[in-house]
Amino acid sequence: MNKEANLVNYHISDLRFTNQINGPAKLDLSFRYSYNVGYSQQNTCRGELRAEIADKKAPDKFSLDVTLVGMFTTQPGVQKEVLHLRTYDLLFPYLKALVSAMTANLGAPVVYIPYIDISNKKIIRFEPHGED
Repeated sequence: MNKEANLVNYHISDLRFTNQINGPAKLDLSFRYSYNVGYSQQNTCRGELRAEIADKKAPDKFSLDVTLVGMFTTQPGVQKEVLHLRTYDLLFPYLKALVSAMTANLGAPVVYIPYIDISNKKIIRFEPHGED
């Protein structure tokens, strides 16, 4: 159990997948991530993690764009910067498992997405959110 935040639930809010690869192929993949968090006054927050994966040479033949949304409870008084990092760390393993399972089960080359440590990145953006 995480002391700053706990994942209550998650769901896929958007999913686009293209697989026009016929037979064995070696892909040269590009990975792009974004993570945004909206905070409420009731010690909850909503994280939105998006991954865009595509073959660098032929993105029209192989691409995956998925957005995973997680709802979290948070401890009072924890700084938003800390919550941003903790909620990302709680949600990312679900995205990683989803991408590898989905690509394997849909007959595509299995994709294992690398973890990105966002603690030293300047990508943090804070937004309030309303009641869900």
